[in-house]
Amino acid sequence: MPPARAWSVALFGVDGLLVEIEADLGGGRPGVQIVGLPDTALQQSKERVRAAVCNSEEPWPDRKITFALSPAALPKTGAGYDLALACVALAAAAAVPQEALDSTALLGELALDGRLRTIRGILPALLAARRAGIRRAVVPSPALPEAGLVSDLDVYGADNLAEVLRWLRGEADLPTPVPTATTNQPIPCPDLTDVVGQPEARWALEVAAAGGHHLLLVGPPGTGKTMLAERLAGLVPPLTGEQSLEVTAIHSLAGTLSADAPLITSPPFIAPHHSISVAGLIGGGSGLAKPGAISTAHHGVLFIDEVGELGPQRLESMRTALEQGEVRLARRDGLVRYPAQFQLVLATNPCPCAPPRDSECICQPSARRRYAARLSGPLLDRVDLQVRMRPLSHMHVDPDNPPENTATVRQRVLTARARAQHRWSHHGWPNNAAVPGPALHREYALPKPTTALLDRSLAHGVLTGRGADRCLRVAWTLSDLDQSDRPTADHVAAALEFRDRAPRP
Repeated sequence: MPPARAWSVALFGVDGLLVEIEADLGGGRPGVQIVGLPDTALQQSKERVRAAVCNSEEPWPDRKITFALSPAALPKTGAGYDLALACVALAAAAAVPQEALDSTALLGELALDGRLRTIRGILPALLAARRAGIRRAVVPSPALPEAGLVSDLDVYGADNLAEVLRWLRGEADLPTPVPTATTNQPIPCPDLTDVVGQPEARWALEVAAAGGHHLLLVGPPGTGKTMLAERLAGLVPPLTGEQSLEVTAIHSLAGTLSADAPLITSPPFIAPHHSISVAGLIGGGSGLAKPGAISTAHHGVLFIDEVGELGPQRLESMRTALEQGEVRLARRDGLVRYPAQFQLVLATNPCPCAPPRDSECICQPSARRRYAARLSGPLLDRVDLQVRMRPLSHMHVDPDNPPENTATVRQRVLTARARAQHRWSHHGWPNNAAVPGPALHREYALPKPTTALLDRSLAHGVLTGRGADRCLRVAWTLSDLDQSDRPTADHVAAALEFRDRAPRP
């Protein structure tokens, strides 16, 4: 009897690869062998699959079974192959028709009693299966809403192995995803009217939202740094359909998706604690690396409070991701890639004692210098907007001049974003922060009198080449907010002023 064949998917970061699973019944002492570089969890599938089949009132083949997972040279990890192994074993024993397994991906972990348990990464796995030409897929019922996000693929859900076997034999039907209406409306966010004072910081937040720029807020505790950062996600536009799938796929791998709303349509806001490890921030783990905080913030906002307490190793590990928009992690079982295009918002105190007013500081000058040096020059050079927060002088809002709310500021941000998107659309750049430096100096070069201030700063060594490029990007954002066709010298001067507000001893 020829070997039976089924299909599953191996995940390497957000990328997936179709895995062919073969089962052969041979002579010799009854037993089970899995070849094709399985990890420990997959090796232990032998006992789970056998118990699940027997407890589903199906006869287990009383012969030697060899499972081969191809491509054989790629490591296979996790328990997501259990369902495919059980079905292909029964197909090899002619208990299930082989034709039913053709062009069908089987995903799910089996309990000993035959129940199907959901696994992480259903969405990226099904996207990879669709690209490989698979036409049908069976997933655990709890993952059916997530699986239903994949179009042009017939998806079915099952609660246990017995249901899947009856479906393969044509004896019963399996449920399909229920269409759900998804809207691109932003999720409720805190309003800007809650922030008292801080006109410069509010303006910087608007500029950051309009251009996708990174932001640093420096000020004593209680001045509103965290409040401002939390309101940035409410100013940026909702995710596009493609961006929603990208973000949802990453959160599926991280195991943070909600069954009630599986599709993420609003930019995520991720705020890890300053004690987070490098692996938690960038991604890591044994075997194949898992996504970190910077990847779960993809197309969203990553806010790091008390950044001075984060430590140089964790801070500097973000530099490559800030430039490249993705992180590549090499581990024992291979190299994985996770996208990481996020807006970075940093918040820090001006010194260790952090009094309400600088005149009350009791820190020695050397202590202030050491504290400021925790943010390295190369990292600060990648932050477009650096703002000092003012100490609060009153707690009451002037009723005749109330602060602007989020809806008003958001409308200006969306207008500026639309201008930038129209300008860069034929290049594929989503916002001003994504425009490469060479384009700013060639195709979109500004007149020399407009950039004279930048030239003087470069000549005196107070600005790097990267810093000059970031000033130009901020200048384009300021011109978009003013609805100007091109930046003026005033826009360039304002952009340069934002870079002169770093924490100083």
